[in-house]
Amino acid sequence: MYLILLLRRLRSLCIKELLIIPVVIQSFIFGYAATYDLNFVPYVICDQSRSALSRDLVARLDGSEKFSRQATLDSTAQAEAWIYDGRALLAIQIGSDFADRILSGRNADVQVILDGRNSTTASIALGYLARITEDWNQHLGRTSPVAVVTRAWFNPQLETRWNIMPGMLASLSIIQIMVLAALSVAREREQGTFDQMLVTPLSPWEILIGKAIPPVVVGLAQASLILLVCLFWFDIPFAGSFTDLYISLGVFTLSCAGLGLCISAVSLNMQQALVYCFVVLLPMVLLSGLATPVSAMPEAMQIATYANPLRFALVCVRSVYLEGAPLADIAGNFIPMLAVAAVTLPLAGWLFRNRLS
Repeated sequence: MYLILLLRRLRSLCIKELLIIPVVIQSFIFGYAATYDLNFVPYVICDQSRSALSRDLVARLDGSEKFSRQATLDSTAQAEAWIYDGRALLAIQIGSDFADRILSGRNADVQVILDGRNSTTASIALGYLARITEDWNQHLGRTSPVAVVTRAWFNPQLETRWNIMPGMLASLSIIQIMVLAALSVAREREQGTFDQMLVTPLSPWEILIGKAIPPVVVGLAQASLILLVCLFWFDIPFAGSFTDLYISLGVFTLSCAGLGLCISAVSLNMQQALVYCFVVLLPMVLLSGLATPVSAMPEAMQIATYANPLRFALVCVRSVYLEGAPLADIAGNFIPMLAVAAVTLPLAGWLFRNRLS
């Protein structure tokens, strides 16, 4: 009987210490979100040849599972708006002498303009296009009559560092901010001083502001250090406005502080706060589009990313840093981040008053 009671107590203790649900959730996220497969490649085409050969090549693109034609353009000048707005990942131009050159036994070039803001996605799309072109060449029975000539916008050499390092401005900051914010109230609870703070003349909003400002300041300071590394060590050219960049980071850090304070308010001690923090952080980073494209994720996960402020912060930072986008062009990305802040900050303030240890 004693042995049975002992085993039951040990089982209860093990269940208390094990984290089953987060592991299962993260396994699904890794399986579906952490993938370099690109299943949707939006493109625009400018076919100046309008010949049977050019139509056959375009038909092979449209018939593939990856490529989706968004528009047929009259000139490549129209492609700028499509790529700049992110509606097309690449623009393809087929010259007017395309068919004549192939029929006369000469090589013909297909001009491709890539969106280099996400070099990983652009490289994958270019690989798909090269494979289709190679198969088409073999179908013609000629030795490479068609060659793909590429030009990447915003990242001419398609260097991965140009994509990753500006993203670190937000990705590393969110870790610092959420950990500091999550530990703030949890530390007070563990030391027994939080209840004393609640009976002071300070209102919940004053406590909230006092707890939110330090992590935000630290996060912005860390982002500034990363920015200096990008500019002066890796020589990644900055194309935008520093004011626009810091406005974007300020909105982002506010939402991160709200998330961290909510975690801190529901945690009874620092250990719980750290566990909850990293359980939340890992999915946020995976679903942000930092390394793998959001468009490659299942539709349900793409919808879930709308609640992830890091996704929109990356869009803002990369747009300002790499392409020099003005504030008006990225302001739409502020809405999800402000929405997260508008929910989490008041919730944290309410929890400060009502979630007692």
